[in-house]
Amino acid sequence: MLERPGIVTMRGNPLTLLGPEITVGQKAPDFSLVTNDMASVTAADYAGLALALVSVPSLDTPVCAVETRRFNAEAAKLGEDVRILTISMDLPFAQKRWCGAMGIDKVETLSDHREASFGLNYGVLIKELRLLARTVFVVNKAGMVTYAEMVREIGDEPDYAAVLAALAQAAA
Repeated sequence: MLERPGIVTMRGNPLTLLGPEITVGQKAPDFSLVTNDMASVTAADYAGLALALVSVPSLDTPVCAVETRRFNAEAAKLGEDVRILTISMDLPFAQKRWCGAMGIDKVETLSDHREASFGLNYGVLIKELRLLARTVFVVNKAGMVTYAEMVREIGDEPDYAAVLAALAQAAA
C-alpha cells in the first residue's frame, strides 16, 4: 500500500495517508460505502450526477459538524443532478443519529467503516488514526475529477466558495 507521509497534520503533527494522490483530470475511483440504513452504495449508484465527495474525520466533532451543516445548507440550493456526499469512518448508526439531531437532510452521509475503500482509493485514509482526512473532490457528470482539495491541517475547514464554484461547473 502506498504511504504518503506528512501530507496532512493534526494539531501540527504530521500524519501518513494511505493510497494514491487523486488529481484533477483523473477518472474518479470507485468506492463501496454504507448508507445510514445499512445499504451498500458504490460510485455507479451516482453515475450521471455531479458530486462533491466530502471526507471528514468524524461528524461528531466541532469542525466536521460546522462543515457538514454548511454543505447541507448549500445542498438545498442545488439541482436534482447534483449531490453532496459526506463520508467518514463513523458507524452508520452514529451518522443517522447525528443527522437527526442536527437536522441534516440534504447532504448524504455515508460510512467507509466497513472496507475503507473510499479512504484507500482516494488516498485519504490516515494510517495512524484509521480516520479520513478532510478533503473535497468534485466529480463531473462524466465521472472525472474536476476539483481536489486536501485540507492540510485536519482541524481547518475547506474553501467553501471554491468547492461550490467547482460543483456548479461540474453540473453544467
